[in-house]
Amino acid sequence: MKKVYIETYGCQMNFADSEIVASLLKKEGYDVTTEIGEADYVLINTCAIRDNAEQRIRKRLRELRALQQRNTGLRIGILGCMAERLQSQLMVEEENVSFVVGPDAYRQLPSILARVREQGVKAAETELSTTETYADIEPVRLGSNGISAYISIMRGCQNYCAYCVVPYTRGRERSRDPETIVAEARDLYAHGYKEVTLLGQNVNSYRWRTDDGEVGFAELMARVAEISPRLRVRFATSHPKDLSDGLLEVMAKYDNICKCIHLPVQSGSDRILKLMNRHYDSAWYLDRIAAIRRYMPDCSITTDVIAGFCTETEEEHQMTLDMFRKVRYDYAYMFKFSMRPNTYAEKHLQDDVPEAEKTRRLEEIIALQGQIALENNRKEIGRVYEVLVEGESHRSKERLFGRNSQNKVIVFDRHEVQPGQYVKVKVVDCTAATLLGELCAQ
Repeated sequence: MKKVYIETYGCQMNFADSEIVASLLKKEGYDVTTEIGEADYVLINTCAIRDNAEQRIRKRLRELRALQQRNTGLRIGILGCMAERLQSQLMVEEENVSFVVGPDAYRQLPSILARVREQGVKAAETELSTTETYADIEPVRLGSNGISAYISIMRGCQNYCAYCVVPYTRGRERSRDPETIVAEARDLYAHGYKEVTLLGQNVNSYRWRTDDGEVGFAELMARVAEISPRLRVRFATSHPKDLSDGLLEVMAKYDNICKCIHLPVQSGSDRILKLMNRHYDSAWYLDRIAAIRRYMPDCSITTDVIAGFCTETEEEHQMTLDMFRKVRYDYAYMFKFSMRPNTYAEKHLQDDVPEAEKTRRLEEIIALQGQIALENNRKEIGRVYEVLVEGESHRSKERLFGRNSQNKVIVFDRHEVQPGQYVKVKVVDCTAATLLGELCAQ
């Protein structure tokens, strides 16, 4: 039995894809190992969203050369977005890579692995699909805590934001049959899982047409929530242009749909948003924020932002800071602009903000967000939350951590509590990133 080691980088979608890959290979007799030294194949599932992500992969490939010198039969393959973007070029640039496989070609992996080993050839399969969703594949839950799991509900994206490679590396948008999604969630709950996260590049765009009409994302969320009130339901990621009142109504109706929305803003400037091809302006975005607050006053809001996009002025950077002050995000993924090949920005815009200026602007955003997050968390002191316990604190085995509905991490003394339990915890202190709590009488 050949052994496969899978290493995953990037977004939640990549981790969900690695679980699909593991399932496909196990069905063909491969053993998925957690020990890289035992592996006959190392599969690296990659991200291409920023240049830094790709450089991490190249650094990792250099590190693996020492392992290949000790194990001359070891074959390395690149999966995912970086494989799709560079295709066979990657095997020329990185001589220790034997095969590259794009996100829609994972069903071909067993035959590719056999061909690479038996024929001693290199292989590339990167054709994108308009129909592949892997809906019939039961994922192998890699490194799972047995508590939380991802469910991919759709693949691809066709928003074509000016800075983004995803439409070119993951293809056009297509949704899964809702019956398969609900069945997967129901099966996870039956096996003891307490939380599922529905994944898509833009979950708000989920659509499945039936003979009786259409199932949209709001209805799908309701169907999953109705499996059990003890099954928490989360989702990622939303696009502001598609965030509907209908979805917010469903979220407010079901207590087990977590009160947390990730709503990428990217910039506070209308001119920059138009250059980015984001299909909304700051007024629309703030209207969606107001709608969230109206339906769910306790909802946590997180975001993505890009500092130093093409032609961004200091005044427009200040508009982004003003947006942070108005919304008061609980958390933000903050990056400086990285030009990606073959995107609209690379072909039509000028990356004219100096690197040092990008860095300064990013540092200002990070500092402001840190201040806001700390102020938000201080307001949580004294409140009691239901927490789904996930595991031991990294700092002490005597403490546990879990998350509340708002996706905020709460750390508390373990007592007799075990991971997977729901417990009531009172917040007594905080940092900018974490709430510190005391276990309440259960």
